[in-house]
Amino acid sequence: MLHSNPRAGGGLYTSHMSTLLLRNGRVIDAAQNLDRVADLWLDGTKVLGVGPQPGRAADRTLDCTGLIVSPGLIDMHVHLREPGREEDETIATGTAAAVAGGVTSVACMPNTEPALDSRAMAEFVILQAKRAGNCNVFPIGAVTKNREGKELAELGGLVEGGAVAFTDDGAPVYSAEIMRRALEYCRMLDKAVLVHAEILELTVGGVMNEGLVSTSLGLRGMPAVAEDIMIARDIMLSELTGGRCHILHVSTAGGVDLIRQGRAKGVKISGEACPHHFILTDDELRRFDSNYKMSPPLRTRKDADALIAGLKDGTLSVLATDHAPHAPEKKERELDQAPNGILGLETFLPLCVTHLIEPGHLTWPQMLEKMTVNPARVLSINRGTLQPGVPADVTVIDPTATWTIDKAASKSKSRNTPFDGCKVTGRAVATIVNGAVKMSQLG
Repeated sequence: MLHSNPRAGGGLYTSHMSTLLLRNGRVIDAAQNLDRVADLWLDGTKVLGVGPQPGRAADRTLDCTGLIVSPGLIDMHVHLREPGREEDETIATGTAAAVAGGVTSVACMPNTEPALDSRAMAEFVILQAKRAGNCNVFPIGAVTKNREGKELAELGGLVEGGAVAFTDDGAPVYSAEIMRRALEYCRMLDKAVLVHAEILELTVGGVMNEGLVSTSLGLRGMPAVAEDIMIARDIMLSELTGGRCHILHVSTAGGVDLIRQGRAKGVKISGEACPHHFILTDDELRRFDSNYKMSPPLRTRKDADALIAGLKDGTLSVLATDHAPHAPEKKERELDQAPNGILGLETFLPLCVTHLIEPGHLTWPQMLEKMTVNPARVLSINRGTLQPGVPADVTVIDPTATWTIDKAASKSKSRNTPFDGCKVTGRAVATIVNGAVKMSQLG
């Protein structure tokens, strides 16, 4: 069931009602169990329906023959940096990168400066998104004031301001008591708590995964168990409170197993995987290239394979990017000095196609479910489907396009990606947000 929050999201509105026909595409909508070649009709800012619409005439037609027509992609884990770190990214540049990558909605993390911990901050993000006019932006509020882990933020006020979920991402909610209270409050608000799982005393000073590679390189490691312990704690607290808990950027085989066990018991737990964690391994750190430095760190091939298995069996129900831009002068430093993070929005779709669909791990409907309706359900937003009457967010995909990632062409302010020069398959060729065509390579 999808829930609508009329206040939430930096929605975009067209000034006149017009009818747009996306003709003869392969329409895939996991929310409706739909996968067939058909026409999709949009009327103004809303979806009109799939299939013939007698008596309707289109004001504009896009020929989608040979293409996939999907609900607009949702990336529920994005850092837009504004306010406070506009040298890395702004809401305008980050949402431009989203549109270029076929992403129609992003949920932005609260580790800004100041932190997104008040109603006014949530409203600021939504206002800036509307000014930018690119895609929908759904703010995620901080669990604790200033993300310091000491006392709960004004969760109710944040929801009134448009926040759709809560997290202290970038840091864990360290107190089990505060995490318990957060889950209880969020259960009443029908919001999820998003978990950055890390036991800090086990990772202090770490620059990469703890294991054979870190030992051979003489670098301080971050053990997988530091993530697993926190995941286990929060699954137990979710079970105790009945609250909804979503584990961000799962990177360990142990974490996947814990989430699988929790879901089997009926705990309201979900988890996400990011492309870099199931594509790359800690072997990449032998290059001493800070573009491979992230938190949680790249793990072993065993961990990466476990993430893929978790995606295949539904344990991990969401794909997300953890888009984390950093200005070049910050990232181009020694490994122990450089910040963690990687760009993701413009490479999200092609990396998933290349590494999940092409090897046969997931089908198109399975993958798109994890990029549309499933994140919408976690965030309780009325998106991620092409059901009549919902906001007209659509991504048109060329599933066979082959191209080479070029970081110099990125719409982001930053360039921190290890995938520069990689050959990939699959590309968004049109991005439609609330009925407005924001990007199109079609006629």
